[in-house]
Amino acid sequence: MTNRERVKAILHYQPVDRVPVVAFGYWNETLQKWAREGHITQEQCDGYYDNSPADNEIMQKLGFDFNWNSCLGGNVNLFPAFEPQEISREADGAIIKRDENGLIVRVKPGVVSIPSEIGTTLTDREAWEEHYVPRLQYCRERIPVKALEAAREGDAGRDIPLALHCGSLYGFVRNLMGVEELSYMQVDDEELYAEIISTCADICYKVAETMLSYGVNFDYAHFWEDICFKNGPLVHPNVFARYVGPHYKRITDLLARHGIDIVSLDCDGKIDKLLPIWLENGVNTMFPIEVGTWNASIAPWREQYGKQLRGVGGMDKRVFAQDRAAVDREIERLRPLVEMGGYIPCPDHRIAPDAIYGNVAYYCERFRHVFG
Repeated sequence: MTNRERVKAILHYQPVDRVPVVAFGYWNETLQKWAREGHITQEQCDGYYDNSPADNEIMQKLGFDFNWNSCLGGNVNLFPAFEPQEISREADGAIIKRDENGLIVRVKPGVVSIPSEIGTTLTDREAWEEHYVPRLQYCRERIPVKALEAAREGDAGRDIPLALHCGSLYGFVRNLMGVEELSYMQVDDEELYAEIISTCADICYKVAETMLSYGVNFDYAHFWEDICFKNGPLVHPNVFARYVGPHYKRITDLLARHGIDIVSLDCDGKIDKLLPIWLENGVNTMFPIEVGTWNASIAPWREQYGKQLRGVGGMDKRVFAQDRAAVDREIERLRPLVEMGGYIPCPDHRIAPDAIYGNVAYYCERFRHVFG
């Protein structure tokens, strides 16, 4: 079987010859460390992006089969984007700037995590209509025509699954405004709040509709959100169900009409309270199932929602910073989850800089032995 066939079979509860060893990339700092240690070359480090030749070389050396992030999507963002602009500098060296989404952020020197959100250009309806509505209109330039034609022509020889990326229906809106401002708007200006979500969703729908018309044989569809943290969602579930749920349903119905019945979604954090809303609106595969401090697992979700719920991820990557015994324990924890079907283990986000190269290689080796 090809890895593409394995993935489609597993997510449809069908037998396979083995479970693929799936990756989801690495932090840049991880690759830099491994290059310094001599495990990979600096050229591979510098040339890395998901499913690039460098990525394939690194995966082959470690023992991974493929990178899950194999998606083809159109431009559903602001078009054109804002020109990033430095606004000021603070005494500690932090830079206040407006990013490509119009969000005002504080970027601290030497810090590689998400910058602090301190304001937004999208302050009211006047700003929305002047700066954002013109940038959220559909046009053919949003469609990657050459990539679609290449994907259509190369379908017969493809070894790994290819997803249609359908964009983001709420995480992108959060990127425009920040969590705090977006939360206030749902109360202060409900009409504008709904209009912003609807406008962004319309672009996602139209781009997906156009891309599907090219006849590419997509294996599944995929959304990105990242709208939860360690204690739960960044939006009230009832609000999410009312304002966002119907837009998921509209897009997943479109996908179903084109024969796509596996729809996955990337949301970090504790997603439990949003999960039923996604399921009700046609999203049936959760990724990356961050284990986190809240110990997420597909097991209780499967018990509650049954086989309509699939998953990719859920492998606690923190064991890579420990020892081989910890890797062995994690493999054993994954055994009964794999046996349920409809689930493919994958490190629960990009592999962090504390990961020991030898432990990652050992995980791949043990995974093949146990699930191969």
